[in-house]
Amino acid sequence: MEAAAASSVGAGFGAQLRCAIGFRHSQRRAPSCSCPRSPRPAARLLCGGTARPRGAIVAAAAYGDQRRQQLGELEAEAEAGSALGPPRSSPLEVREEMARCFDLVRRLGHGAVYLGSSRVPPTHPHFLQTTELAREIARLLDCTTWTGAGPGLMDAAIQGALEAGKPIGGLKIAKEAGEWTSSAIHPYLPPETYLTCRFFSARKHGLVDAAVRSSPTDRTAVVALPGGVGTLDELFEIMALIQLERIGSALPVPFLLLNYDSYYSKLLDFLNDCQEWGTVAPGEVASLWKVCNSNQEALEYLAGFYNVPPAERKYQISPQLKCQRVSYATS
Repeated sequence: MEAAAASSVGAGFGAQLRCAIGFRHSQRRAPSCSCPRSPRPAARLLCGGTARPRGAIVAAAAYGDQRRQQLGELEAEAEAGSALGPPRSSPLEVREEMARCFDLVRRLGHGAVYLGSSRVPPTHPHFLQTTELAREIARLLDCTTWTGAGPGLMDAAIQGALEAGKPIGGLKIAKEAGEWTSSAIHPYLPPETYLTCRFFSARKHGLVDAAVRSSPTDRTAVVALPGGVGTLDELFEIMALIQLERIGSALPVPFLLLNYDSYYSKLLDFLNDCQEWGTVAPGEVASLWKVCNSNQEALEYLAGFYNVPPAERKYQISPQLKCQRVSYATS
């Protein structure tokens, strides 16, 4: 039926076109024409285009009805489960796990969220720098410290919060890229302070929620430490959320990129190249985060962001930890 309608539409349109061409030629040769000139369609007057014949409108409407019917069948099939297999239970499980993450954030409070590598050993300078940074941020902002509750720099941030005596919250995943790869239990955190997630999406939503400021008195931050694939995934997701004003639109959230020993310098060069190509607007990336090369710079930025009085800016940072470059693999 659709093919027949399309052919009839094409034939009708061709007849009209031949008639119009014949009219133009005859107008040049003689003042009269044997084929009557039809009035201009309203569609052409309104939008400047050629009006679609009635047959094309009917065919398009029929196709639209058929397409809507197909989409309705697909939605019904997705809800009831595919005939080729059992219904998926993961959507409901993700929603329930996400609710548990939000409940944990509600109980422990919003605060500073740390993203970082799970592979960094405790002997590496970046581990020691992260411990000091997390300790001083917890004291400066008087907030909960949130991490992925894994090893590496996540563990360094936890240890810093413990030294500060401030609350700790964790959204753990059973498998990390470092140690503790098959354990759902944290080695030393109380079980009521962390949640082991099955789904990365629920974990990410929970960490983002932990950084959101619900009132002007909330002091939160996102701190991106050196890391690999997982850290970059979280880093760019939060950057996109800030860019699109999904978080921080009403109450801005400081986003810090810790460029220890120029770790992220090549990434920053790449983003500058994106700006030259035009895929990133000039100054756009710089407006989304604050690049910090040291703990002192990061702490001063947060203190200025939240208007902390100078008398309360008493940082305990080891100067010997600055400007050291040691490979994680050879530590």
